[in-house]
Amino acid sequence: MAAVLRRGRKQGPIVEINMIPLIDVSLVLLIIFMVMTPFLVQRQVGVNLPKSVSGNESPNRPIIILIQKQGELSLNGKAVSISTLESQLKPLLGARRDRPVMIQADRDIALQQVVSVMDIAKKLQVAKLGIAVEPPKK
Repeated sequence: MAAVLRRGRKQGPIVEINMIPLIDVSLVLLIIFMVMTPFLVQRQVGVNLPKSVSGNESPNRPIIILIQKQGELSLNGKAVSISTLESQLKPLLGARRDRPVMIQADRDIALQQVVSVMDIAKKLQVAKLGIAVEPPKK
């Protein structure tokens, strides 16, 4: 039976959608997408940046020293030799030497090559020195 209101009209069954669970789920999905978007965009978007004469590199961006399987060295993408690495690395570090240096070495190279690069970095008093590794796959 339908309930009777004070004014004499009958009240039917409540036929409205409860919006609270819908809003909760929507907000959780929004938060998930907001957190995941920077990771997805970083992997997929390749941007060709314009060149500038007066622009400087970010002071916190790491300097990358790449050691390839054949023993070839590159400093931020530019080919260098082990003898010129110190002279080319010094101006990139800046006066305070707090800019991080990341060594990306092939797993099959001789350990001596990595140690030589680390010795040069230590000689230049690099404050932050790291070796890039591939995380384990789950």
